[in-house]
Amino acid sequence: MSTFQELLSSWASKLSIYEKQEAESLVSWLLEHHLGWRRTQILDQVDEETFPTKLVEDFERLKTGEPIQYIMGKGPFYGREFIVSSATLIPRNETEELVHMIIKENPKAGLRILDIGTGTGCIPISLALEMNNPEVFAVDISEEALEIAKKNGDVLNANVTFSTCDILTQTPDVSELDILVSNPPYIPEQEKTEMHRNVLDFEPELALFVSNEDPLIFYRTIAEKGKQLLKSGGKLYFEINEKYGEEVAELMQNSGYSEVQILKDLNGKYRIAVGRR
Repeated sequence: MSTFQELLSSWASKLSIYEKQEAESLVSWLLEHHLGWRRTQILDQVDEETFPTKLVEDFERLKTGEPIQYIMGKGPFYGREFIVSSATLIPRNETEELVHMIIKENPKAGLRILDIGTGTGCIPISLALEMNNPEVFAVDISEEALEIAKKNGDVLNANVTFSTCDILTQTPDVSELDILVSNPPYIPEQEKTEMHRNVLDFEPELALFVSNEDPLIFYRTIAEKGKQLLKSGGKLYFEINEKYGEEVAELMQNSGYSEVQILKDLNGKYRIAVGRR
């Protein structure tokens, strides 16, 4: 027998690839998911022998570095839970900031919006549910990711039109957009050595990496096609690699966008680019 805090500390110590505070948060999340226990509860006696087998199995997966969102099959984003799978990136806080900016800056009703590289669908679904009666479209090259996105749309009752598109070789079949948004692959292959293994070993490479020779290929392609897809005065929003803020701004300006801004996230990193057609 042990107390809840003793259990938390003991299990967290076995997650050696994480810092102590993050490890305890992950263990707490897992215990809440399986047992309904919250860290705020005071549990003096905890008997590990009574734990369900699935909890123990999931903890073993957590020790390998597998992200807890994949283990649980879901992850939080902008106040909602989204289904995730190994075919999709895990929704992240900086992407929430991008979504919040779009919502705040665009209060007008009935806007036409396209998300390129949608993954779980967290961006277009959140925009569809939070904005004033928009018409929302989303594309991805991955059929597996689109299946997850469509499930999320159904579960959350969001009106989003999903379709397959390889943006590097195809142009989405939409026009007269008010907003074009994308969180495309932006990590050069050479940066793999800097990455945490729980990202590198488990999240889809297709959604993460670009060649060292042309790390801005998606930004350039989307910016160029955005000139066809956006109406005059429409806005292009990107999530970006913090190392390429100046380069993305120059690319957007050279493509004819005005009012180009590179903005910091809450951690002080340049992670959002925006411009007007």
